[in-house]
Amino acid sequence: MHDTELGPGRPDADECLPYYFEYITLVPDGHVVKLLERQIVESAAFLATFTPDQALRREAPGEWNAVEIVGHLADTERVFEYRALHIARADPAKWTQVEFPGYAAAANHQARPLGDVVAEYAAVRAAFVALLRGLDAAAWERRGPADWTLRSVRAVAYAMAGHERHHLADIRRQHGG
Repeated sequence: MHDTELGPGRPDADECLPYYFEYITLVPDGHVVKLLERQIVESAAFLATFTPDQALRREAPGEWNAVEIVGHLADTERVFEYRALHIARADPAKWTQVEFPGYAAAANHQARPLGDVVAEYAAVRAAFVALLRGLDAAAWERRGPADWTLRSVRAVAYAMAGHERHHLADIRRQHGG
């Protein structure tokens, strides 16, 4: 069992495909659930400074703008929360693969104000945090089958924290921040 002050601990290499460590390594030490919760406020505050023109600015043709990136974060969080729920509840039914570029194209996030999409993302993240806060130690330690891309709730939680850090860094870079 892990020290509850530090959280469930970082995922081990066998808890997900190596690809996800691109995001997991971006997560600082500390309690991952507290970080996920802090990110709600920090990201909303950062994004609240954007004008409508800044929110829709694209770095290059075909690249996502800030609104689309935040919409992608919300969609990804929904999907991965569901995957964490499968693992936490010992549900052996494997989820279907999701093609996030297709989700982004169908969502038409750029037609909405950034503030609305940020509020949606904050609500989705808050639901994920609530799920994680309600898990007991056994749920955090439980593993999905070896052929799943993500095999633990820890891996999902860390991947989501790092995924947000990755995309917010893209937005900062695009906007000189």
